[in-house]
This record gives sequence, structure tokens and C-alpha cells, in this order.
Amino acid sequence: MPRIFVAAAPFLFVLLWSTGFIGTKTATLNADPFLYLLVRFAIAAALMAALTAVTKSVWAVSRQGTRHAAISGALLHAGYLGALTYAISLHLPAGVASVLVGLQPLLTGLLSGPLLGERVTARQWLGLGLGFVGVVLVVLGRPAGAGVFSAAAIGAAVVALLCTTFGTLYQKRYGAGMPLLGGTATQYVASTLVIGGVVLLRGATGHSGTIHWTPAFTFSLAWLVLALSVGAILLLMYLIRELPAARVSSLMYLVPPLTVLESYVLFGEKLAPLGLAGLLLCVVGVGLAAARAQKN
Repeated sequence: MPRIFVAAAPFLFVLLWSTGFIGTKTATLNADPFLYLLVRFAIAAALMAALTAVTKSVWAVSRQGTRHAAISGALLHAGYLGALTYAISLHLPAGVASVLVGLQPLLTGLLSGPLLGERVTARQWLGLGLGFVGVVLVVLGRPAGAGVFSAAAIGAAVVALLCTTFGTLYQKRYGAGMPLLGGTATQYVASTLVIGGVVLLRGATGHSGTIHWTPAFTFSLAWLVLALSVGAILLLMYLIRELPAARVSSLMYLVPPLTVLESYVLFGEKLAPLGLAGLLLCVVGVGLAAARAQKN
């Protein structure tokens, strides 16, 4: 890989990832969350399969590799995005959702030692801790009169957090040899099947949804598929393969500030001064965590 790409990849990933929360909110305003995800994953699976075929890449190194790719895909895509999209559809603000999911670095730091054997230094722990405090301040720093979050929305965001944490750790441990294109295509096929099952189950219980193909929904779907499900996910798989898990996860602390800014500009979502102070702590935390991780 060119040096400039290696240096820019983490920052490009953060920028693309932050827009996913905005696109998801736009999508849920126009469609059932799980039906929308089913369409998104099916298109992404087809695109990645086509790229795999055109470039003559391999799908998996073994049957076991295919199984590992399917499991990590179910966690990173179906589990994480399914729960996150549902939380946002329950009116959890996009900026707050990004901050709650931003606890991932702390959980990954806690678990990367016993599960992956990666050493987390004292300075890195300090950065992770500051990021955690920042997340708490953002959650507490709601503008006056903004109301309260529903328990279901918070619970769904927590499920998303757990899925992305364990998905990252699983991918780091078992997906080191996963072909980038073919492996990601396998992940999306598995995710399509999982979300398809959720859609069928919801339909059987009288919760079938619809999609309103408005220009806003069509644009957001195209962006989420091309920029997020293809571009950002390929970047994430590359970063997980090349960098320590704790460092990759620490990048997630940079996502909330961008998402909050984007949600303010597009949707008028605001944070109180306490919440803004929390965002600053998140940025300082990731600086400490990532800088130290580079030396490990």
C-alpha cells in the first residue's frame, strides 16, 4: 500500500463512518429500519460479490474461514447496524447514538488483553478513560427541555455497542487471513440472511414495514451502500488486519464530534455546554490512546 494511503486511512475511515449515523437517520425517517437494512445488505452483498469476481479474488481460504467471516459479519453488520438503526428509529438522536456506541474503545481495551494478548499501556488506559468520561458528559449534557431517551432506544444502542466490540475482537482473532473482497462479500451475505430472518419474523408478528422511495431515502441508501458498506467497511477490515485492536477502536472516539457537528447542521440537534466539553475529552482521549498504541 502507498505510504500516503496508510497514513490517511484511519482519518478517511473516521470521516466516512461519522456520516453513517446521519444517513441512517435519514433512512429511518422514510422506511422500516429492518426492511431498509435488508435492501442495503443485499445490494452491498451483490456489489462485493461482483468486485470479487471481476478482480478474480478468492472468497475464503477454507470452509472454516467462511464460517469465521459469516460470524464476524453477523456481529459487525447485522448485529451492530440492526440495533443501531432500530435505536435511531426510536428517536435516539444520531449524535447521541454515535457517542454511546463510542464506548467501544473502552470495552475493546478491557478485552483485547485477555482475548488477543495485546498489551494496553498506562497512557493508553488514560486515554480510554478520558474518552469514557467524555461519553458520560455527552449523555448527561442534553439541552434543557430535550426530554428523556426511551429505555428501548438506549437498550438497542447498548446491543449495538456489544456487537461492534465483539465483532471487532472476533475479526482480529479469527479473520487475519480473510480475503478483503471475498471475505467482506461473505459477511454481507450472512448479514442479509440474518436481517431477512428478522424481517420475516416481524411480518409474522404484524410488524411488517414499508419503504417510501423519496429522493432523500434514495440518496441516503446509495451513500450508505457505496461510501459505508463498501468504502468504510473495506477500510475497517484493512485497519483491523494491520493495526492493534485497541488502536483501531480508539478511532471511534473521533466519530462523535464529527457526527454531532453534522447532525447539528442537518437536523438541528444540539448539545449543552457539558456535552460539548465531553466531546473535547473524547478527542483528547483518542489522541493519547492512539499515539501510544503506535509505539506498541
